Amino acid sequence: MRIMIVEDEALLALELESELQSAGHQVVGHAMASKDAMNLAAQTMPDFAFVDIHLLDGPSGIDVGRHLHELAIPYVFVTGNLKRIPEDFAGAIGAIEKPYTMSGLQNAVTFLETLVTAENVPISSAPPSLVVAPAFAC
Repeated sequence: MRIMIVEDEALLALELESELQSAGHQVVGHAMASKDAMNLAAQTMPDFAFVDIHLLDGPSGIDVGRHLHELAIPYVFVTGNLKRIPEDFAGAIGAIEKPYTMSGLQNAVTFLETLVTAENVPISSAPPSLVVAPAFAC
């Protein structure tokens, strides 16, 4: 998959990029602020995105998520504070809570890839490292 990373902590973004590339994915770029993220999404139209809620310009990851949802780009939040996610998850498939383990991240990425590229994937098979949005849990 072609993946975009929206993360204001450079080391976390590089770590995530490395894990995704090791799993065979192409990272099309990463952004640290909402405007950059929205521009990157429009320019690259990734297959998937990982979005932190708190970016350089504040808690604007939710706005980025809504923009991705409007563009029909599936994504998950990656955040240290799940309570900041709105009830509707802003259209996200779910969330991965920081700090995450590499094993948990790998399991979530494998599940998300299957979910995005296949049909009729049971949400009940989601790994514990992925908090599934209520809209997808039905």
